[in-house]
Amino acid sequence: MTIVRIGDGRRELPGAEEVGAKAANLARMAALDLPVPAAFVLPVQLCADVVAGKSHATRQLADGLKEGIAYLERATGRTFGCSRNPLLVSVRSGAARSMPGMLDTVLNVGCTSRAVRGLVRATGRPRLAWDCRRRLLESYAETVLGMDPAPLAERLSQLIAAEDVANERELDSEALERLALDERRLLEDSDDDGWLEDAAVQLERSARAVYRSWTSERARTYRRLQGLEHLQGTAVTVQAMVFGNGGTSSGAGVAFSRDPSTGNDAPVIDVLFDSQGEDVVSGRRTPQTEAALSRALPDVAQQLRATLKRLEGEFREVQDVEFTIEEGRLWILQTRAAKRTPRAALRIAVDLVHEGLITPQQALDRTESLDLDALNETSFVASGPAAAVGVAASGGVATGRAAFDSIAAERLAAAGDSVILIRHDTSTADIAGFAAASGIVTAVGARTAHASLVARQMGKPCVVGCAAIRVDRDALQARIGEDIIAPGDWITVDGNAGCVYLGRGDIVVQRPEAEIAQLSAWRQSRDGGVEVRIASAPAA
Repeated sequence: MTIVRIGDGRRELPGAEEVGAKAANLARMAALDLPVPAAFVLPVQLCADVVAGKSHATRQLADGLKEGIAYLERATGRTFGCSRNPLLVSVRSGAARSMPGMLDTVLNVGCTSRAVRGLVRATGRPRLAWDCRRRLLESYAETVLGMDPAPLAERLSQLIAAEDVANERELDSEALERLALDERRLLEDSDDDGWLEDAAVQLERSARAVYRSWTSERARTYRRLQGLEHLQGTAVTVQAMVFGNGGTSSGAGVAFSRDPSTGNDAPVIDVLFDSQGEDVVSGRRTPQTEAALSRALPDVAQQLRATLKRLEGEFREVQDVEFTIEEGRLWILQTRAAKRTPRAALRIAVDLVHEGLITPQQALDRTESLDLDALNETSFVASGPAAAVGVAASGGVATGRAAFDSIAAERLAAAGDSVILIRHDTSTADIAGFAAASGIVTAVGARTAHASLVARQMGKPCVVGCAAIRVDRDALQARIGEDIIAPGDWITVDGNAGCVYLGRGDIVVQRPEAEIAQLSAWRQSRDGGVEVRIASAPAA
């Protein structure tokens, strides 16, 4: 087995079938001299044998990790697990087709107690060092060890309350050090192989866990729903960490080169300062927009916009980009074709032809599988003010009965009811509920979270970050002011305006006639002047 190095100056580009789409795109960006952290990739072909525990795969995994880490040490000038200038890495998944949020990632691998001291020496930022340590402990415990995250989450909540701060971002370095030490004590019983203080063990077990996530229930469900059951497995990308959690001139975010909900030719950028990427894509926090980035770091905002335009031109497709800002320096961690609503897909295909990026035939190919009824634009006729307002994450309007978990959503849908799935925040474990629901609402989150991406891909109206909604997970109900939403109550979601209404509403449907007419003209021209009409059910 041969690992694939990214960022070593080579121009040979690996294929997605070999290293996964994520790593293939990383290699392509590195070849364009974009700011991509050095990385190496363990191939897709190793996945099935690692999951099966075959001895030759175990040896190949260990040898590949050893070779790859040596490469990263040369590329960065840092040493994995050392106490002076430590190298930390992320361990990421990547199948040949994008599966946003369905496979596992472990960040800050190699952050032992010795490495914490080294980070303090190298950066002068004790808060950064201890934040990386506690993040590793929390992520490793849940993802690699399969532990219930509740005890660690409870310890964090207790510390936030004791320190009288709003969230973990306001904890100082001394509090984070105490938190990490407490978490270590909670995890010592699970340290049967010395992982707490052994960077190499952390790395190997994290790589195994990422390969193993290919067989998780949510990953299998997603592949079944998206017709991806032919895929052979995931690759594992190990990449040098860059730190968005190092202060106010650092951060992490997600950006789209165009609006994936409407198709508008304007970038969509979400950013969380002093954060790591998982904070953004998990949907557990509500990020800030491009305006905040432009105010705080105008040069970075300008560079990011230019990078989005360049990537869109290079890939000839709308891009979904994950980025990190480390002390005012922009790093690009991932790019992929953006998941979008059917309506946005139609508009974007037509616009890309007019801009000369793709041909009319390519536009026809890209829109061939679209459900034309799903292209209809729905709007809500409001008879009063919205009960709650959030972020419009996926366009369209839906009315349905409230459900507060995936099981309830599936049960109501099976009985023939339209369903609105209401959650405090969503995770990709809710994929079955997404499929059953007609619309999705969350109290926190952003349009760039993994759950929002999946909603757009499925063409589900979605409103996130509705701060007025208080979801009671135990009672399975929600409250908006004095109003209580119980299971089965009717609500309406307007994913165009980002509004939620109580009760059932009137919905108006319009067809995107101009774009459909353009496709018809291209199809007629392709077919030698014989008009081929696009048939669909009449608009309601």
